[in-house]
Amino acid sequence: MKTIIKKLLFILPLTALFLLSGCAKEKEKPRVGIAGIAIESSTFSPALTAEDAFRKRTGSQLMDFYSFFKDGSPMLERANWLPAMTASATPGGALTLETYESLVGQILGLLGENLPYDALFLDIHGAMSVVGLDDPEGDFLVRVRELVGKDVLISTCMDPHGNVTERLAKSTDLITCYRLSPHEDSMESRERAVTNLMDRLESGKGKPAYKAWIPIPILLPGEQTSTRVEPAKSLSESIQPATERKGVIDGGFWIGYAWADEPRNHAVVMFTGDDKDELIKTTEEVASHFWNVRKEFEFVAPVATLSESLDQAVAAPKEQRPFFISDTGDNPTAGGAGDVTWTITEILKRKEFKTANGPSMIYASIPGPEFVALAKEAGIGNRVKGKAGAAVDDRYSPPVELSGIVTAIKDVPGNSEVVVKIGSISVIVTDIRRGFHREVQMTDLGLDPKNTDIVVVKLGYLVPEWYDMQRGWVMALTYGGVNQDLHNLPYKRIQRPMFPLDPDMPTPDLSARLIPSSAE
Repeated sequence: MKTIIKKLLFILPLTALFLLSGCAKEKEKPRVGIAGIAIESSTFSPALTAEDAFRKRTGSQLMDFYSFFKDGSPMLERANWLPAMTASATPGGALTLETYESLVGQILGLLGENLPYDALFLDIHGAMSVVGLDDPEGDFLVRVRELVGKDVLISTCMDPHGNVTERLAKSTDLITCYRLSPHEDSMESRERAVTNLMDRLESGKGKPAYKAWIPIPILLPGEQTSTRVEPAKSLSESIQPATERKGVIDGGFWIGYAWADEPRNHAVVMFTGDDKDELIKTTEEVASHFWNVRKEFEFVAPVATLSESLDQAVAAPKEQRPFFISDTGDNPTAGGAGDVTWTITEILKRKEFKTANGPSMIYASIPGPEFVALAKEAGIGNRVKGKAGAAVDDRYSPPVELSGIVTAIKDVPGNSEVVVKIGSISVIVTDIRRGFHREVQMTDLGLDPKNTDIVVVKLGYLVPEWYDMQRGWVMALTYGGVNQDLHNLPYKRIQRPMFPLDPDMPTPDLSARLIPSSAE
């Protein structure tokens, strides 16, 4: 018995010490906040974006959005995660100043509830425009920095169609962006931004010693810079090897956003790291590569006028169907109002689609809540007549009159959709503006895009699901707030000269600029 007691007296203190050290270790986990705002905003669209356009995520809903935070994941165990709020919206027009201030105020308020922080992950887009305010994301980062303090480590992930100003670059510490367009690696890139953050925290290295930034006077739409094709493909593939160089942490190239008329809108290359010489060399090499291939950027698919696009689609042989037409000018996923009626109006004039036995077509889509209400009242199988579209952007065509048979109704209060069959065309009409990205969005309405002759979608380059489905594809140069004809857009405030608007401009200074530390 005495022996057992002696063993217990020896073991119990060790057990207690082990448990206490475990608690201490738990308390030592870094406190990491999460926040962000994401939207693309065309200043060439008459639309304005209000707060109700944003989806806000807080708490567990915010954590659930990021797949790398799933239960049991190693990342989840690396920190005491403190989600504040992220707000994201379908691209559209510029935000009202009231909307911007409200969103930023909410985020700062929630961040303030969990002070202090060791680090923050900021998930932003970079192409948000706000009425009366230049560089909103730069402003947002400055205000976040003022709240959390200069010592907090901030890692930012962005869309490559965003804009990186010097002010934004200074306020963050680590930065990266998606490397693929279409952005199939968006979640992977966010995870990389968080991994970079945790690695610097856990190693004790903290803020990078240097940040190198190079503005490049190139302004191109995403439809000409897709990484599916050259030269963007090779440019994108050069980034990962560049980040593996000694003393380089991460970085990338930003195309910038072509449909906002602001001084910050242009391409940028930026990297962060601890080896000054290697960082400068890496950043300048990528910037030079970008500039040297500038004349090689072309549309990712054949382009044509709408009339020419329809001619091609109608004449396409069976093996080229479904034939997709991108209605590029009013693409809501790039910032178009989504309700321009010019394209559907022109389609309805075509004799090929006047009768039910013409080439089958799906048109996705046009918003028209009043028409949706009429269709629901009429019911499936019955005729409906009414107008839709052009409530926001009527510059090119007035509301379109639709008269046909209702074939489908998806009744969701405030978010309903109907299909009206007009000749051989199935027109999708929605309560609210919407981009159609997935097959299920159409099959839910009784439509079968795989076995339809022609599918018209308000998009630029096709999202992966449509790209894999198409057997023929053309991007129609149509009208709207994201018109692909950059040369004829009324730019007044972007920096000039700018390629390709000024094709014969001299070679710019592409030497790296070292951005001051956020701690200064």
